[in-house]
Amino acid sequence: MKITCTLENAPKFSDWIKNRGGVAHWRSINMSNLGASWSTPALTDGKPTPKPTWEAESTPEIVVTNPDEVLVSVDAEVKRFHVAIRPGSQGFILKVSDGGTRRIRKEVAKAGEGSYHTFDYETQDAVIWKPKETQTLREWEERTKQ
Repeated sequence: MKITCTLENAPKFSDWIKNRGGVAHWRSINMSNLGASWSTPALTDGKPTPKPTWEAESTPEIVVTNPDEVLVSVDAEVKRFHVAIRPGSQGFILKVSDGGTRRIRKEVAKAGEGSYHTFDYETQDAVIWKPKETQTLREWEERTKQ
């Protein structure tokens, strides 16, 4: 199984494989956030890194130690649009409105496989991204001489 990281995270993943026992990949158990995942170094101070959030499984799904098993994705912005936000049920956090959530899902599906969204908090825009090119972490290291 390969895992994917963004271009911005490639130096971190490379360092974790070389110096921190690999990259631990965690899946979400939160029923409201099932598609989420997190990556951490496999080791912290020589011991297994604890799960990154309460939402993560108790143990990582996989620990990758080979840079050929990590894909580095160079992503391009496909679309950006303003979405409405609303207070969460407890009033402590802000959430995208139901209509905004539907539009985000529609636009991500329209952008195609591998697409995802981020949120620009400054402008309250949803930003849709799509992988433009991928390479293995080893190829990235060779190109950048890491």
